[in-house]
Amino acid sequence: MPEVKCEVASCYYWAQGNHCAAEFIEVANTRTHRGGMEVGRLGNQAYATTSQETCCATFTPKEHGPKENVRRQDAHR
Repeated sequence: MPEVKCEVASCYYWAQGNHCAAEFIEVANTRTHRGGMEVGRLGNQAYATTSQETCCATFTPKEHGPKENVRRQDAHR
């Protein structure tokens, strides 16, 4: 997976040096993101035109621990 830079130090997956340590990243389109539904499913597709119209759906606060089925990879490449 490519290196992902992240400055959200309050996220469980944030790693020193502003890196994301999640095993995978889910980026949602804020125009269509509704909970756990995948963007574009059931014909509900919209296209983001700015970075403000996207969000990291992998984010979870440090104190909540990992999301279900998303492991932390602490060994940075």
